[in-house]
Amino acid sequence: MAAYVIADIEVIDAARYEEYKKLAAPTVAAHGGKYIVRGGPAEVLEGPWSPGRVVVLQFDSVERAREWWTSDIYDSVKGIRHSSAKSKLILVEGI
Repeated sequence: MAAYVIADIEVIDAARYEEYKKLAAPTVAAHGGKYIVRGGPAEVLEGPWSPGRVVVLQFDSVERAREWWTSDIYDSVKGIRHSSAKSKLILVEGI
């Protein structure tokens, strides 16, 4: 069953975040993932949500998404995101 990592990101250092984007993409691909949404315009339809940059990653399974999340290759890149943005991420199974 497909799995999705959904992120709501508030970029606080744009230059550093650009570095993160370049380094993160190969780590996603290395774990069989792909970008479904990568920061396009977002329109709130209901509720008080005020999203920043929305990113959606698709993986073949929850296990593959977790493998990516906990991998050494992504761990070295994750720190760049932490220093350049405030992030909220969830992992959810799809259909």
